[in-house]
Amino acid sequence: MYTRSYRHNSIKKIFPNIFFVTGVNQYIDDSGEQQHSRNMVIVRENDKLSLINTVRLTEEGLAELNSLGNVENIIRIGAFHGRDDAFYVEQYHAKLWAIPGMKHENNLITDVELISNGPKPFADCSIFIFQSSKEPEGILHVNRENGIIITCDSIKNWLEADEFFSLKTAAVYEKAGFFGKATVSKIWREHCQVDVSDFMKLDQFNFRHMLSAHGEPLLNVDKYCLLENIQHQYGQNNKYNKVINIIIC
Repeated sequence: MYTRSYRHNSIKKIFPNIFFVTGVNQYIDDSGEQQHSRNMVIVRENDKLSLINTVRLTEEGLAELNSLGNVENIIRIGAFHGRDDAFYVEQYHAKLWAIPGMKHENNLITDVELISNGPKPFADCSIFIFQSSKEPEGILHVNRENGIIITCDSIKNWLEADEFFSLKTAAVYEKAGFFGKATVSKIWREHCQVDVSDFMKLDQFNFRHMLSAHGEPLLNVDKYCLLENIQHQYGQNNKYNKVINIIIC
C-alpha cells in the first residue's frame, strides 16, 4: 500500500537538468509523531528522468514532474528511505536501482544493483558505497557542474528547521544538535557505525556541490572543507591541513 502524498514546494531547478523538491516527512516513532522535511533530487538526461530519494508528490506536483520528461529510473541510496519508491515504480513502470542488500517495502525487488563499475542509470554518474556501514548506504556522484554528490542520510545540510517541520520536532532536533552545515547525525552514526575513514575515501571524487535528502542544497563548497568538517564531528584530526591552509572554507 502506498504512503500518501504530503505538502511540498514546487520543483526547483538547481542546475541545468538537475532539480530539487522539498516536502513533509511524517511518521510515528517511540517518541510519538514526528514531522520534518525531506528532499527528492531529479536528474534529467535527454528526456529521461531519474529520481533519487523519492518523495511522493501531489497531483499538481506530478504534473510538474511530467512536464520535465519521462520517469524511467528510481535510485535508492539510503537504507532508511524508500517508502515512496513503489508508487513511482508502478506508476511509471520505472526501473529500481539500489545498493546491494537493500530491503524494500511493498515487495519491491531491485532491478539493477548499484555497484562500482556496474551499469549506470545515466551516463555521467558513479556510486560510492560505505563499506563499513551496518546498513546499505551510499552516495551518488554526478560528473556535472564541477561535480555533485547526492547523499541520503549520511551527510545532511539542515541549517535550521524549515517550514515543513512541526514545532515539536524542530525543538527536539534543535536540542539534539541536528542542525548545521554538512552534518553527520549521531543517530545515523549509531545505527550504521560508519568509520570516518570511509568518508575520507570521498576525496577520490571531484565535487563542488552536495544535494542531500535533508536540508538545503550545499553549493560551491570545497570538498576538503567538507571532509575536514566531517573529521571534526568524529573528533579526529584533519589529514588535509596543508590543503586547507590555502582554501577558504
